[in-house]
Amino acid sequence: MTLSWSQIARLGLVQMALGAIVVLTTSTLNRLMVVEFALPAVLPGMLVGLHYGIQLSRPRWGFTSDTGGNRTKWIIGGMLILALGGFLAAFAVTLFATSFTAGLALSIFAYALIGIGVGASGTSLLALLATTTAPERRAAAATITWLMMIFGIAMTAGIAGSFLDPYSPARLLAVVAVVVTLATLLTILAVRGIEARVTATREPDTMPFMQGLAEVWRERKTRNFTLFVFLSMNAYFMQELILEPFAGLVWNYTPGQSTKLSGAQNGGVFIGMLTVGIMATGFKIGALRSWIIAGCLGSALSLIGIAMAVFALTPLVVALGFFNGMFAVAAIGSMMALAAEGRGQREGTRMGLWGAAQAIAAGFGGLTGAAAVDLMRGFQPDPTAFGIVFAAEAALFIAAAFMALHIMENNRQPRAGLVPGE
Repeated sequence: MTLSWSQIARLGLVQMALGAIVVLTTSTLNRLMVVEFALPAVLPGMLVGLHYGIQLSRPRWGFTSDTGGNRTKWIIGGMLILALGGFLAAFAVTLFATSFTAGLALSIFAYALIGIGVGASGTSLLALLATTTAPERRAAAATITWLMMIFGIAMTAGIAGSFLDPYSPARLLAVVAVVVTLATLLTILAVRGIEARVTATREPDTMPFMQGLAEVWRERKTRNFTLFVFLSMNAYFMQELILEPFAGLVWNYTPGQSTKLSGAQNGGVFIGMLTVGIMATGFKIGALRSWIIAGCLGSALSLIGIAMAVFALTPLVVALGFFNGMFAVAAIGSMMALAAEGRGQREGTRMGLWGAAQAIAAGFGGLTGAAAVDLMRGFQPDPTAFGIVFAAEAALFIAAAFMALHIMENNRQPRAGLVPGE
């Protein structure tokens, strides 16, 4: 059996829960460290880099869910770990006011838990989607689940931003506690019983992990897509850790206002994904190459506008989110389709490999952006320092667009939302 539309939507609720927790750790807590506690931007950059670095274990999580015959337990278990890590990360921020050492030590532990939780839950969820979604529904399923994740991010950022002002440690902990608890309960209810209904019982696979990973890496399309994911995700995540500090330091936004700005950006991502989902999947307008290139180039133009501060910040940030969403949903559609190709029963391993490439790029891109801002602020005014980094990110998006063009030229034109064939 394959997933029904309602079951696809239920699994999308898990993506929404994942996004709701992660957005607090990568945006709100990051801004509090840099602005309220005057810590160098590289510190939250390194913490987020740690959680992405731990996600190098994604191929292992995917392989385990491939060979163990049960993905549901890893989805729920990973979410429980993520929820604990999210709350501890918020508590650690409050400790910086009294003890830098205690705050840092707990932050390191918390962000490690976040990396483990996202890797275990997210990879297993994507593998379940790839293996149980009918081929003709994969692109639409990718759009639905990621739209729900972006909706969760935008909704959480907006609502949390409203409740965080005026900021206090107790208010922060209360908001985060509510978010992680609701996310965990939502995951358990959403995933319950789905796998048992749509998958047959599988015998455990005794193949060693490294042998299975090497087997997947030998697939040319898998390798090419991994390299594209790495480059494009560097561009996608470079502004993640500096946008809210930029809003606070350059535009004098309050914590609540900058959190709402993050929500507005993700609202733009939601609209961009929805646009591509309707146009490419519903009306069959545009191929994967067209949407990826348009998204990358539009993101580059938006970043240049932000760097130059040509007019109000919020519309430019929404535009950046919109074009990010266009690019991302096309890449996700490719990922869903390609995961089911090649050697059977290795969907989780492929998803894990691409997840690891994304994690490396996200951690490296975020840390590089934060470190570059710290360096530039040493001898440049804040607007110029941030502007240089945003311009560099725009250049990476342009490079990603050229790479997508090159890959598509070397393959046959696909249907919209599907990865090109050999």
